Amino acid sequence: MRYVAIEEAFAVPELAARQPVTEMRIRVTDSYAELCGRRLVDFEGHRLPDMDAHGIDVQVLSLTVPGIQADTDPAAARAHARLANDVLAEVVARHPTRFQGFAALPTQDPGAAVAELERAVAGLSFRGALVNDHTQGRYLDDPAYDELWSAFEELGVPLYLHPGSVPADDWHVLAGRPELYGATWSWQAETGGHALRLVYAGVFDRHPRATVILGHLGEFLPFQTSRLDSRYLTLRVETPLLRPPSAYVGTNLLVTTSGVLAPEAIEAAVLTAGEDAVMFAIDYPYEETAAAVAAVERARLSDEAREKVAHRTARRVLGLPDPEASEASAPHPSATREAGERGA
Repeated sequence: MRYVAIEEAFAVPELAARQPVTEMRIRVTDSYAELCGRRLVDFEGHRLPDMDAHGIDVQVLSLTVPGIQADTDPAAARAHARLANDVLAEVVARHPTRFQGFAALPTQDPGAAVAELERAVAGLSFRGALVNDHTQGRYLDDPAYDELWSAFEELGVPLYLHPGSVPADDWHVLAGRPELYGATWSWQAETGGHALRLVYAGVFDRHPRATVILGHLGEFLPFQTSRLDSRYLTLRVETPLLRPPSAYVGTNLLVTTSGVLAPEAIEAAVLTAGEDAVMFAIDYPYEETAAAVAAVERARLSDEAREKVAHRTARRVLGLPDPEASEASAPHPSATREAGERGA
């Protein structure tokens, strides 16, 4: 089985040293923090051998949390996004068949975010962009981002909406229970809520070709679609949606398996979001590649659905070439030789 992994993090030490210091709310062991720190800045030493060992054809790389969204100064955000994207472009250029990139965007300045997206896609051949949730408390349903959504449509690339920004506020439910903060629970709720803001604000009605990718099996949303629809029917809304809320999941909202190591959960996501809407991801280096692959291999899926999850849907959504298709369409060497002989 071939795999394309599309939520895979990297870090730029120079950039991290320039950015504001953010509070580390997630309490992890020193050994885990050290391991992730080493692997975030590595590409050839461990990452490529790890990919080779587990059948990962391609990793789509993106700047690790909190990314550019940590910056409070728009000018700094613009410079830092450009730096991160240039570093990533160099890595991709060294290994163009193994790595691809999602752009970091300076969402502090919507116009600059549009310009950087266009530069990254048209100039650096990136496959989309990744944003870490809100930007200093401003969400992407803000009308100021309409031009950015238009740019995503025109360029034909997706936005990966990822957790991990600096918290916009303090939730009382987290008070005294730091275990709940971050990937354990709060990030899924926050990012899923952000995605619902996009739906209810009509972003996808105004920009029907916009595609948002949600990690962690859709940040709870695929498993809530029936409830979203039933509750929507009871709501008084200023501007009704063109479709039921559930209809945006699996069409405008796609999901990945990142960070979810349960085969039964992957099966459920395929059943709820659709086999054309679920893509493989590891959440490297925060999760182990072997466990992420095993979850897909052990899921009770048809061969066709498993192939789609593993790599085919990602290739379609991101415009990545399929080596198998290229090999199948290429003429056999003997046929080429015979044609040459006949021509002679």
